[in-house]
Amino acid sequence: MKPQGDWAAEHLRYKFSATSLLEQALTHRSAGSNNNERLEFLGDSVLGLIVSEQLYQARPRADEGSLSRIRASLVKRSTLAEIAAEIQLGDLLRLGSGELKSGGQGNQSILADALEAVLGATFLDGSYQAAKTAILNIYASRLENLPDEESLKDSKTRLQETLQGRGLPPPEYVVSSVSGAAHAREFQVACRVQSMGLETTGQGTSRRLAEQHAAGRALELLTNGEESIS
Repeated sequence: MKPQGDWAAEHLRYKFSATSLLEQALTHRSAGSNNNERLEFLGDSVLGLIVSEQLYQARPRADEGSLSRIRASLVKRSTLAEIAAEIQLGDLLRLGSGELKSGGQGNQSILADALEAVLGATFLDGSYQAAKTAILNIYASRLENLPDEESLKDSKTRLQETLQGRGLPPPEYVVSSVSGAAHAREFQVACRVQSMGLETTGQGTSRRLAEQHAAGRALELLTNGEESIS
């Protein structure tokens, strides 16, 4: 296993003065009270600020909504976990025995939280510029290939905009059924575009997810020029 300091120098382009901060950032709460939760809180804010700054400069014509959607795609938990895996952060984590047995080193949530904590530790140890250098390094490819703004809009938003573009009223969403125990609900929702005689259904563990699923199916049918479900 590579020493923590060498790992930070390679992937963050930063050498820690207070190595205890880096050690704390890599310590999950299951391994002790001196863990990374407070550093995670700080790192989340630092990451959001620096990514926002980069997007503001990279997309001078984008509106607030577009910038927010792009930022959300870059700082969401799954993206953080991907980056953490790419830089082998999991190999350095200090976990309790239970988390080790359950494969915590590859747990998406643990990886994402630890990466934010490491960024928070970098900020405390080396200031804003050190954190910025680290973030620009680990985000280099993603910042160079920013996602298309339109593709980041959720299905309900895109469906409504498509209908508005055709001079049609917005769709109607109706809950068809709710099943399952209280802790494992399954929702089924109908999405109705009455002006076109179109209706689709969607399922999800929440009403919101089911609506998005139904809207996505309706959008596919509209995009393909169909008006009925086979």
